[in-house]
Amino acid sequence: MNKPYTIQANRLSNVSFKQYFWSAGSTLPYHLRSWIWLLFGFLFITNTQAQFVDNVSKVGTTAANFLEIGIGARAVAVGGAFAAMTDDISALYWNPAGLHHINNFELLMNHVNWIIDINLDYFGLAKNIPGIGVLGFSVTAVTMDEMKVRTVTQPDGTGERFSSGDFAFQLTFAKKITDRFALGVSVKSVYEHIWHMNSHSFAMDFGTMYRTDLNGMILGMSISNFGSSMKMIGSDNEIFADVDKVNGGNNDKIRASLESGRFPLPLLFRFGIMLPLHISEEQLLRLTIDGIHPNNNYESVNVGMEYTYSGKYSVRAGYNSLFLKDGEGGLTIGAGLNLSPYENFALLLDYAWQDLGRLNNMHFFSISLKL
Repeated sequence: MNKPYTIQANRLSNVSFKQYFWSAGSTLPYHLRSWIWLLFGFLFITNTQAQFVDNVSKVGTTAANFLEIGIGARAVAVGGAFAAMTDDISALYWNPAGLHHINNFELLMNHVNWIIDINLDYFGLAKNIPGIGVLGFSVTAVTMDEMKVRTVTQPDGTGERFSSGDFAFQLTFAKKITDRFALGVSVKSVYEHIWHMNSHSFAMDFGTMYRTDLNGMILGMSISNFGSSMKMIGSDNEIFADVDKVNGGNNDKIRASLESGRFPLPLLFRFGIMLPLHISEEQLLRLTIDGIHPNNNYESVNVGMEYTYSGKYSVRAGYNSLFLKDGEGGLTIGAGLNLSPYENFALLLDYAWQDLGRLNNMHFFSISLKL
C-alpha cells in the first residue's frame, strides 16, 4: 500500500489542475485511456437520458434495493464516502478496484439489525495471488422471520406462514495496472423470493482508482449493479380464468398465469476524492467526498473523515445523502480498533451509528481479519 504524502502546497503553485490532469493521464497506456473515455461516454449518455424527465426521482422503480445498503462499519461511519477511500476488503461492495490494496488475505463479517426486524448479514474474503491480482468473493443475505399469511376474510391468519429473503453472490477481480492506476470488476448473481414467488438476475460492478501527485490525493470511480432486470415468477401467478364470459356452458376454469412486470436493478455511479493529511508520524487524517448518481433517486453527496492514531485507534464521522430531496440520510459516526497481537496478523473491530431520519437510526458492526 502506498503511504499518504505529507502536505506540500508549494508544489501546485505554478501548475493548474487541468494541466496536471492531462499530463498525468498521458502517462497511462493508450488502451487504458481509451477505456476511461469509453466509460465517461457511457455515463454521459445515461445522464443525458435521465434529464429528459425533470423533477422525477423514480423512487420505488427498481428491484433488489437491498443492494444499496452500505457494507462495512468503517465505510458507513464516514457517510458512505468510500469510492476513493476504500483500501480494505469492503472494496468488494464500494469499489472493486480498491481490492488491489490487499497484500495477502482478508476476511470481513458484517451484521446489521435493519428496519422492521430485517437482518442484513455479509461475508467477504479476498486473496492476493502474486503476478495475477486479487480475487474476492462475497455473500449478502437479507432475511426475516416467518410471518402469518393473512387475507381480507382471514385477517388473523389462515394457518399458513411465509418467508422472504434476498441474496447476492459475488466474484471480484482487481489488479494494479501501474504504480498509480488500478482496475476492478465484479460479477454477481442476485436472487429475491417471497413465499411461492422468486426472481433472479445477473449484474456487474466496475471500478477504477488513481493516485495523484496532489498531496497523495486519490480519485475513485465505480459503477454498481449494471445488469438485467428482474421479474417475479412462481405459482402465485397462476389463476383460473373464464376466457369467454359472454357465452355460457364453456369451461370457466382455464389455467392461466398473470404476467409480472420487469424492474431494473438499482444502478449506481460513484465518483470520489480522498485526501490523506499527515498531522504527525503517528496521526493521520483522511478527508473524503463522493458524488452519487443513482437511477432510482436524485443525485446526492456523501462526505466524511477518519482520524487514525498510531495505526490502531480510529474515530470517524460523516454525513450521508447531502442535498438529497426527501432523503432519510444524515449524520454518521463510528470508531475502530486494530488489534495486532502477532506479526502478519490483525483483527479489526469497527462500529458505526447512522441516522436514518424518520426511520430512526442503525447500528453497524464489522469484524475483519488480515493475514
